Amino acid sequence: MNRICELLSVSYPILQGGMGNISSSELASAVSNAGGLGTIGAGTMSPDEVEKLMVEMKARTSLPFALNIPINVTPHFKEMCELAVKHNVKVVSLSAGNPSPYIPYFKEHGIKVICVTASVKHAKKAESAGADIIVGEGFEAAGINSTLELTTLTLIPQLKSSVSIPVVAAGGVGDGKGLAAAFVLGADGVQMGTRLVATKDSPYHAQYLEQILQSNDTGTVVVGRSVGQVRRLLKTKYSTMLEEAEKNGVHPIDFAKMTGEDKHIIGAIEGRLEEGFINGGQVSGLIDSLPTVEELFLNMMQEATEAVEHQIAQLNMFKQANH
Repeated sequence: MNRICELLSVSYPILQGGMGNISSSELASAVSNAGGLGTIGAGTMSPDEVEKLMVEMKARTSLPFALNIPINVTPHFKEMCELAVKHNVKVVSLSAGNPSPYIPYFKEHGIKVICVTASVKHAKKAESAGADIIVGEGFEAAGINSTLELTTLTLIPQLKSSVSIPVVAAGGVGDGKGLAAAFVLGADGVQMGTRLVATKDSPYHAQYLEQILQSNDTGTVVVGRSVGQVRRLLKTKYSTMLEEAEKNGVHPIDFAKMTGEDKHIIGAIEGRLEEGFINGGQVSGLIDSLPTVEELFLNMMQEATEAVEHQIAQLNMFKQANH
């Protein structure tokens, strides 16, 4: 059995990425109910806000889901850890910080721990601390990104050869071919964000979904390099404004305010794209439909199977031709 499916008690080795303050029980429960691992992201929300989402999740699904806690982002880290235990969450995803000191707490309460990393060094430290799963996030991914800028294609094989626990590929995956490619690279599963936003189960503004559908190979932009706050966004008037601010030497504090979670909500939830931003991964250029999450997963598994079978046939032809 696939190691991710076995560890997480899910049908498909597909995880939802944490979506911060725009997290939705509607979308996360759709992911879990379709056989993947839905995720509620703590972002910078208050404990009451996150607890409300968790209660909604438990009303919408009886299947496992994860709580993503961004260590250096949430101002309520201790409370988020306590909420995971209080609500008997089966899986916690730790990102944006050093997870090592906190893993034992979750393990003591029987909670599986996923650690999101962008380097071999950090993955090995997380494994040593007791992590169950490593999510290797490449620079293709949406939202806050690592300044190391390693791509999924190069990161996953190196993680696979460096740790013994399961590895999940994140960044640039949105269809069955991407899933098959992740498996070939050595991953045990995939994590997706942008592709899940563009589904019929998505609660986000129509303008957000339309921007993804209309995106192309150069439809995203990376901002924040000059201030050490790297983030990949869909190209909009607001992202252009952020680029101009960087060119004009914006102060890091001011840039942080311009890319705060309130601006994310304005763009993603309210659809005011001149006043707020929308995250988007490079996979946006591959997305041209809005299936349900269930349809998406079924299509991905079928496409992955066909892609692998086709490549095996191709390889056998090469072998026969060279003998």
